[in-house]
Parts: sequence; structure tokens; C-alpha cells
Amino acid sequence: MTLNRKFVWPLMATLLSTVGAHAAEFDLSIQTHFSAESLKGKNVQSLVDDIERMTAGRVEIEMFYSASLVKATETFDAAVNGILDGDMTGAAYQTGKDPAFQFVGDVLGGYDTPWEMYSWFYYGGGLEAAQPLYEAHGMHVVGWWISGQESLSSTSPLASVEDFKDWKFRSPPGIQTEIFADLGASPIVMDFGEVFTALETKIIDGADASNIATNSEIGLYDIAKHATYPGFHSMPADHLAINKGVWDSLPDDIQAIIEVAMEKMAFRETLSHSVEMGAAAKAAQADGVTLYDWDAEQREAFRTFSRAKWEEWGEKTEQAGDLVDSHIAFMKKIGLITQ
Repeated sequence: MTLNRKFVWPLMATLLSTVGAHAAEFDLSIQTHFSAESLKGKNVQSLVDDIERMTAGRVEIEMFYSASLVKATETFDAAVNGILDGDMTGAAYQTGKDPAFQFVGDVLGGYDTPWEMYSWFYYGGGLEAAQPLYEAHGMHVVGWWISGQESLSSTSPLASVEDFKDWKFRSPPGIQTEIFADLGASPIVMDFGEVFTALETKIIDGADASNIATNSEIGLYDIAKHATYPGFHSMPADHLAINKGVWDSLPDDIQAIIEVAMEKMAFRETLSHSVEMGAAAKAAQADGVTLYDWDAEQREAFRTFSRAKWEEWGEKTEQAGDLVDSHIAFMKKIGLITQ
């Protein structure tokens, strides 16, 4: 029997196409508040690409950038409630649920470098201390990604703790305002987008806005000719947290791939921003900005003030207390806290 090529070839092409375009076994939807064009967004996309490639297409991820599905502060709840599968925003957004989230989002004045913070998470009991907090809210934390130290910008010198006295500056809400107020500063909570105008009109003398590269991009150093670098006061971490039911439904090999891909992405995040911030610092100095790299004594003084506030927040809930105790124990182990 002779087959008619007119009918056979189209049939074979259809069959091959169907085999090659098989549907993924697992479809995950995740949201980040960063834009796809930003360095953070590009690093997030590398995570997506790695997971899809390492699973040979068994996992497909739909990533929503720029908080395009729900507001950034609502991402966690959207994942809890099944609107999304995962959240790649900041844990500090969830301090209204439990103050403990502050201590997986930003340990103000705690660590000097992102690597110390990662070390707490992976080798200092951080993951074990944080996981019950996430599970209590129906989530599973996979890992952190940390850009690096943030820089304070000012129209006056910031050489020591004493320079915070009567310093009027933009501050994000939360524990930051309490720490700086105790140091004699006058923190004013305002939106990020209002900072430049507030500096220009002298409503504020400085700002706790972002890292030195972002501060440069928005023009803060056209006005504020003093900045801390590398920063010491804040080093925000964003997380990858997955709905616990979704996470538990994934096979062990898929879970391991996501964990490994997250570690790679986190470290690349820190490295890429280190390059970006270093270049920004060099350019800022060339433009007449004075940079202040606080010595160990001044950092310890700020950490001591901050620690008092951590411990105060640690009394609010059991989970907060557990996380604060975990951080302090690890800082003592690596010598950041001596007693």
C-alpha cells in the first residue's frame, strides 16, 4: 500500500508538534514589585529561566512585574489566598500581621554585609527560625535576595551617631523611625516619590531612600552632597515565599531545583548590585559628594541603639522574640556583638 504524502506529512508534523509542545506539569504564578527592566527585574527573570531550564520544562512560571496583578503590599495575601502561588516582595510589608516579619525583612543596624545576613539564614539557624512564622500564615519561605547596603543622603555631614541630632530626614515607616528618633533625629514618613522635592524645598535635610545607585538615579546628589557608603543602617531583604499547599504539592526534585536556583539568583543579585553601587559611588565622589564609611566603633554604637529597639519589638510576639534571639546569638558568634 502506498501512502499519499499529501496527507502523511501534515499528519506527522502535527504529531511531532504535539509531542514537542507538551504542557508543563506545574504552572506557578509569582509577583514582584520591581519592573522587568530594572536590574532586580532582570535577576528575577534569570531565576525563572533557570527553573524552567533545569526542570526541562516541567515547571513554567508566569511572573508579574511592577505589582501588575495586585498592589505590592497585597502580594503576600494574594499568594496565601490562591490568587498567586508566590510572593517576591519584602517581608517587612507584613509587620502588621506579626512584628516578626521585620526581622526577616531588615535587621536595622545589624549586619555589615549581605554575606553575613545570608550566613545567618543558611548557617545560623535563620531558615529554621523563620519557617514557622511563614507557615503560621500559610506560606513557605524558599530564600532571600539582598541587593546590599542602603545609603543615607544628607545636606550636612553624617560622620557619626552625633550627627543625627536634630537631623530632619525622610524615613520609611516602622522600626526605622523609632531608632532614629531615639538618636535625636526627626524622621518624617513620606512616599519615595516625594523625596527629591522635599529636599529641594528644604522640608527635609536628608533621606533614608535607597542604595547609592538608586539615589543617584533620582538626582538626590544634585542637592545632598553627603552620603554614607557602604551603608550600615539598613539592608533590606526580599523573599521568595510560596503558598505552603502549592509548595508541598511539588516533588522533592522540583523543590530542590527551586531552592538551588533561588540561591544562585540571590548571590547574583548581591554581586550585580555591588558593581552598580561601586560605580555610582565613584561617580558621586567625582561630582563632589562626600562619602562616609563608618568605622567599627561608630557602627557598634549604632548597633547598640538598634539592638535596644529590636529587643523591644521582640517582646511583641513569640515569633518576633525567637527571631531577635536568633539574630543576636549569631551576631555574637561572628563577633558583631561582644556581649
